[in-house]
Amino acid sequence: MKPPPFGYAAPRTLDEALAALAAAPGGKVLAGGQSLIPLLSMRLAAPPALIDINRAAELDTLRTGDGGVRVGALARHARVERSAEAAAVQPLLRRALRHVAHPAIRNRGTVVGSLAHADPAAELPAVLAVLGGTVEAASPEGRRTIPADDFFRGPLECALGPGEIAVSAFFPAAPPRTGSAFAESARRHGDYALTGVAAVVTLGEDLRVTAARTGHLGIAATPLVLDLTAAAGSAGDWPAAAAHVRARIDPDADIHASADYRRHLTGVLTERALRAAAADALRRARD
Repeated sequence: MKPPPFGYAAPRTLDEALAALAAAPGGKVLAGGQSLIPLLSMRLAAPPALIDINRAAELDTLRTGDGGVRVGALARHARVERSAEAAAVQPLLRRALRHVAHPAIRNRGTVVGSLAHADPAAELPAVLAVLGGTVEAASPEGRRTIPADDFFRGPLECALGPGEIAVSAFFPAAPPRTGSAFAESARRHGDYALTGVAAVVTLGEDLRVTAARTGHLGIAATPLVLDLTAAAGSAGDWPAAAAHVRARIDPDADIHASADYRRHLTGVLTERALRAAAADALRRARD
């Protein structure tokens, strides 16, 4: 199949991109295109214009610091995955990115584009949500910072308004004595996950659990974040935490899995990810 007709603009700066988007209401921003182009080809989307931001070099950034990792709109999955600096500041990013599709997709697809696409079965929305990250959006009126809790509105729906472009995403740094892990299950590697879990566990100075959170993908209309600190207790009762998750979720059935199977699998992956995150926290505490 081939896409419907559309206009095309290739701005070289963010200001030019915003002007082009304002001139084409309903237009779509093209960065990696790994989700948008298939939608166009299947005629599931028919925007009047594509605003190709790949020439806007100011958006091709990846910055790390004590506060976290800021990923620009043109930073590819592969670049972030391979960044030793980003992995040192927030290891969960690399752990999740290794599960995103295939290397060819990661070489072209962008982190911010994946977030803006807001697919509830995608890895990065769950990571941003469990970490309490943010997305920065720009418009002709200025910039605003959108917390992850407010950014994801529904399946393939985010909080970007007309004329806005997501210019960066911020993933907070891992606090001291905090470990993370990512686990998902798919029929084949690179397929959309049946369900997945991003886990973050923090230990106190006595090495007992002080916080445990999970971000779930593939089981709700948006990334689902659960605070499991009370369920796990200070001793880290991960089976109890997994049972709490199974009781809280209400996944849909589809052609790939029944609701009961998806619920059971989510519990298995939750326990596995929490154990791994706790072990990672212990290693970091002892380093």
